[in-house]
Parts: sequence; C-alpha cells; structure tokens
Amino acid sequence: MWIWDGGRVCLDFTNTLRYRWRTAPEETLRDPGDLVLWLQRAGLLAPGIPDPGTAAVLASGRRLRETVDRAVLAVADGRVPLSGDVTTLNRSAAEAPRPALQIAVSEGRLEPAGTASVAADASAALALIAQDAVELLLSAEIRRVRVCGADHCALRFVDRSPARNRRWCSMSRCGNRTKARLHQARARRSERLLDD
Repeated sequence: MWIWDGGRVCLDFTNTLRYRWRTAPEETLRDPGDLVLWLQRAGLLAPGIPDPGTAAVLASGRRLRETVDRAVLAVADGRVPLSGDVTTLNRSAAEAPRPALQIAVSEGRLEPAGTASVAADASAALALIAQDAVELLLSAEIRRVRVCGADHCALRFVDRSPARNRRWCSMSRCGNRTKARLHQARARRSERLLDD
C-alpha cells in the first residue's frame, strides 16, 4: 500500500498521497489506524504501542504532509517556502527533541552512531518527520529532490545516483513501465511507416 522510495522519511510521508496530478488524488492515510501503521512501518513508532491515533492526529499528520511537500518542492526549485510552512515545520519539529548524538568505534576510529529514535505516540512520531524535513531543507541534498518523471506517478524522491540523473522514483516500477510504453509507441510508429 505504501511506497518507500523517497530516500528520506519526510519524502516517504509526502508520498502517502498518491497521484497528486489527479483532480482527486488517492489518500492512503484514510483513518487514524492507517497513520499509526505507517509510522510503525517507517520505524518512527514502536509496534505494539497501544496508540490507536485520533482523527485530530490524522488531520495534523495530513497538514504536516502537505506542508512538507510545499516546502521541499519550493526549496528544491530555488524558492523560499511560505512563512506559514516554515512556522509549522519549526513548531512541529520542536515537539520531539532530537536524541543525544551517540558515538561508535569503527576500525579504530570514532564515528557518529545512529540517532534515530522511536516515538512514544503518533504526535511525537510526526514531529520526527518534521525534524527530518527541516534537516533536508537545510542540507545540500535538497537540490537532489525530484518528482518522478513517469506520466502517472509524481512521487517525490532524493536522487542519489552518481550522475544525478535519476528520473523515476523506482526503476523497477515507473522506469521499466515508461521505457516499455515508449518502446511500444516507437514500434507502432515504425509499423505505420512501413505500412504507408
């Protein structure tokens, strides 16, 4: 039901609203239980936590999702996000303070260890998404955010390809379908030319 090709948790979250190009996009977070399950599968909320979520948290999550989407697309396009979106992201991110940075010894050197945290409830997990969005907006990686080039997709993702020329959210899904469709169209054109 959900696609995890965004490369950042905040982009995977924006991708919970599908087919944004349609008049009526497809909502995958239909009820509070969907939101809680998504947060658990994203590793932001521990499985088994008795948090059924609420309609208010779902509405807050959907607002955050659209705020993240607008802000990320604006900055990726070289524009400044709306001041209201900046305020919303800052307020939400502040609700879940980042855990203390940890260190690890690897091959005789000190390196930062993962600081990912699991939230105690859905609201705190949404704040972790906001923190990820703030980090993305302030990083050089924001220039690598793309919208899938497939005609009927529009998922958001970070292009981490060496050549920085990734066009699709997933080669196995959108890339192969697009290439197959274009190949078939070329073949039909060639057949028509031969018939003429």
